[in-house]
Amino acid sequence: MNLTKTNMPVFDSLSNRLYSRLRFVLVETSSPGNVGAAARAIKTMGFSELVLVNPRFPDVLQREEAIAFASGAQDILESTRIVDSVAAALEGCNYAAALSARLREFSPPVVAPRALATQLTAQLASDENFHAALLFGSERYGLPNEIVEKCNILINIPANPVYTSLNLAQAVQVLAYECRIAAETSSDIVTNSVASIANSNTGSGDDIGFKGQAASLAEIDGMFSHLERALIEIDFLDPAHPKKLMSRLKRLFSRAGLEAEEVNILRGIANQILTKRRRLDR
Repeated sequence: MNLTKTNMPVFDSLSNRLYSRLRFVLVETSSPGNVGAAARAIKTMGFSELVLVNPRFPDVLQREEAIAFASGAQDILESTRIVDSVAAALEGCNYAAALSARLREFSPPVVAPRALATQLTAQLASDENFHAALLFGSERYGLPNEIVEKCNILINIPANPVYTSLNLAQAVQVLAYECRIAAETSSDIVTNSVASIANSNTGSGDDIGFKGQAASLAEIDGMFSHLERALIEIDFLDPAHPKKLMSRLKRLFSRAGLEAEEVNILRGIANQILTKRRRLDR
């Protein structure tokens, strides 16, 4: 049964911003059927960008099962990119949200899909340079901790506590649906709702004054590597026994919503530490 409306209204500019700058990323997907069903899910909700990271079958986009489950969303499959790393999948993004049914000790802040969708809509509306990605793990293992820790938010879909298993394509559908509903919500409601989200860096703008461009995920990752080298140089971090220091710092900064200039400041501090240390060692 086809439940799609044929007389949908023209999308407003707020909706278009969300649809064109939100990326769906599937990591190490096993089933071609899930890839096809995910393509169908995002097209039905008005989205178009799908990226696969190391799928089980390199030819997954041409597999009969994927095409069958796409059910008319072949254009999404044809434009889908396959990359060999999460970093490549997130290139150009300055915000990433990881989906997981399993909570982690050092995860970024945890939100429900509806709260995330509201937050993303407000950020995309207020910043033309803002690009976001939603990450979904493999059917068997989900997303590993090292990928989750690189993300700004961990999405947890409310479910039956004794049975939280959700099919990959169904999870994609839930997120795509919530994001569409949020995109069609008026700007005033979005602005008022996002102010109530815990640990959100969005707000109305009046409470933080000037707001610069959000740092890209690549910039933030480079900053962490730079900071880690500096902490090792001053013996604050023991690389042989790092414990959870860097994981805690990543969680701290994920709550901050770093801007590009703030990342540059932190890298400048790290660089000064390394420079001073080299001078002392001479």
